[in-house]
Amino acid sequence: MAPSNKISGGKVLSSKARRSSSRAAALRLAATTIGKTETALGAFYRRRAAWAGKAKAVTATARKIAVLFYHALRYGMDYVDPGSNYYEAHYRERALKQLTRRATSLGYVLASRAAVRESFIGSRAVFC
Repeated sequence: MAPSNKISGGKVLSSKARRSSSRAAALRLAATTIGKTETALGAFYRRRAAWAGKAKAVTATARKIAVLFYHALRYGMDYVDPGSNYYEAHYRERALKQLTRRATSLGYVLASRAAVRESFIGSRAVFC
């Protein structure tokens, strides 16, 4: 599931995932099935599929499953699924933080719709 970066002269020639075994095929099959569930992994798959396409989403989700499986075997950790709502809320917070940082670097300030609406209503009342 690890990418194979072919680099020559500092230039990336190819970064496709290598051919893999039947165990990896089982992980890929699990990844496509997980994409239809209402779990955090399912939400990850759907977001990745919308962003990069189904094939890359399957590979990314299969790798995530492999890492979770490895940690379960190696360290005896239990996997507790937080659910797709948690994943979506967490993603929304990260996206908002990135947008705020980007707006600040460009000299803008982000404001919520409610704050803008109240500001607009208040300013309209003054002008009437």
